[in-house]
Amino acid sequence: MSQIKAKRKKLSAGDKAFNVFNYLLFGVFTLICIYPFYYMIINTISANNLSASGAINFLPQGVHLSNYKALLELNGLGSAALVSIGKTVIGTALTVMATAFLGFMFTQERMWKRKFWYRFVVITMYFNAGLIPMFITMKNLNLTNTFWVYVIPTIIQPFNIILVKTYVESLPRALQEAAEIDGCGKIGILFRILVPVVKPALMTASIFAFYWIWQDFFQPLIFMNTTEKFTLSLALNLFLDPNTYNNYGALFAMSLLSLIPALVIFIIFQSYLVEGIAMDGIKG
Repeated sequence: MSQIKAKRKKLSAGDKAFNVFNYLLFGVFTLICIYPFYYMIINTISANNLSASGAINFLPQGVHLSNYKALLELNGLGSAALVSIGKTVIGTALTVMATAFLGFMFTQERMWKRKFWYRFVVITMYFNAGLIPMFITMKNLNLTNTFWVYVIPTIIQPFNIILVKTYVESLPRALQEAAEIDGCGKIGILFRILVPVVKPALMTASIFAFYWIWQDFFQPLIFMNTTEKFTLSLALNLFLDPNTYNNYGALFAMSLLSLIPALVIFIIFQSYLVEGIAMDGIKG
């Protein structure tokens, strides 16, 4: 009996040591992940010569609010912020609607060539081969250099479609059959039955859509050539000019401000994000 107790004590000590090691390892990785964000905050209030030097600073070298003052004096910052907010809100709403509709349609056995179209969507997730055809289409429709080039290319997001489609397939088929018996059509089943049930997956898709659309840089750079219609991500690029003086402190300040909306959305809706991915993984 005493040997069993001693063994339990040894196991308990081993478990404690293992837990301490895990916490230390987790703390180290957390600091590594947080430091770039902390470094950016430090440089927003540092002198420009310190920011430009690239030195690793763990504590701020004084407080210089001139970086934020220079940011506010930048021409076109307000319009860039409004364009970013507008295209993100409209693009996210349209993306979620398209995701819900396509995710539901790909679960319907009567859909013509359902497996072919679904595999096509999966393939497009790995290859960005549609950029050139999209540019040609936008140009032929005279939509280049307009607000809609920010929205239309981002409506179809394969990852979100796969996420919602997998979630819908995990639901009992009897749920849709009962609605059909009651005389509910496909659209009614989608919006009255499935949308409330797959809310975690749709919220997860909304977070991903918001993030991808808000921080998108490459597609707006290809489609837009008028600085007055630039988004915040494109306006950041205006700070960098190898032939002139660069205000790196203001650049860090603008980078921080552009990250705040995505960070706030993640903090508020992180429970939906975890629930949506976890339930999709378990049921899938």
